[in-house]
Amino acid sequence: MTDATRHRRLGRRGGDGGEQLTVPPADFASYYGRPVLKPPVWKHDIAGYLFTGGLAAGSALIGAGAQLTGRPGLRKVSRWAALGGVAASTYLLVHDLGRPDRFHHMLRVAKLTSPMSVGTWILAAFGPLAGVAAVAELAPLLPQHGALGLARRIAPPIGTVAGLAAAATAPALATYTGVLLADTAVPSWHDAYPSLPFVFAGSALAAAAGVGLIAAPAAETAPLRRLVLAAAAIELGGGHWLERQGLTAEPYTRGRSGRLVKAGRALLVVGTAAALVSRKSRVLSAISGAALVASSVATRFGVFEAGRVSARDPKYTVVPQRERLDQNGSAAFRQP
Repeated sequence: MTDATRHRRLGRRGGDGGEQLTVPPADFASYYGRPVLKPPVWKHDIAGYLFTGGLAAGSALIGAGAQLTGRPGLRKVSRWAALGGVAASTYLLVHDLGRPDRFHHMLRVAKLTSPMSVGTWILAAFGPLAGVAAVAELAPLLPQHGALGLARRIAPPIGTVAGLAAAATAPALATYTGVLLADTAVPSWHDAYPSLPFVFAGSALAAAAGVGLIAAPAAETAPLRRLVLAAAAIELGGGHWLERQGLTAEPYTRGRSGRLVKAGRALLVVGTAAALVSRKSRVLSAISGAALVASSVATRFGVFEAGRVSARDPKYTVVPQRERLDQNGSAAFRQP
């Protein structure tokens, strides 16, 4: 047992002679004024990547549901949204990496213990499937005869298979980014590992449903309203857990990051309420959809910024560590 640990324990117990030994107040400044942790090197490209990846995943799921329930207009909108989302995600990820060949190098190795490696492979699998499903929507524009006529006939079934396969990988795409953030040493991300995947899953479904409410035929959007309600419940429930993780939850409720998270929650509530009453109003549907998409953007950027804040401030690293040390020391002291 070190002298410092012995002094802390004697201070709590009053020592053998009753003298109260105290520990100086915690000083959270680190050596030479530098943070305890190196802040994430990721730029805001990654915050955009979190949003577009979720949008792509949610859209693929909605597209598959529309395919299975006979809603061609909603299917078309969702498939193109999935392709647009995954294309934007790939661009943002490659842009953050700095060189396109780095993305290729990440595909040379598959590590199941690395969320980044797994996520790269999920993205690489999802992208072509979403692309085939979306391009199949162009089949009606092709001539009915000749080689292009054959393509016109076989494209829809191929698109159906590709769309369903993309939907099968979509849940992993929607949630792995939450696991990726929680796998870092950044306090506000790491401590949120039980809730971030739920927040991101609900946010992904809400954004995709929002695009459907804006662009799909009104007669085909009834299931989206029920989906929005489920997505809001998942995201708000995960957000409630997110803010109950102790000291490291502060960045989700304070400062710029807190304002973004709160704005995302408020927009989600507004968008959900508008969706439930917009059955006969195209304008309300569009307002609902815009609010839901904006909610997802604000939530993703808020979570991203909260992690950066917690990495810059040493207290979010030092205080929880000291509390764990004190708890472990108290448990060891009580043992005979």
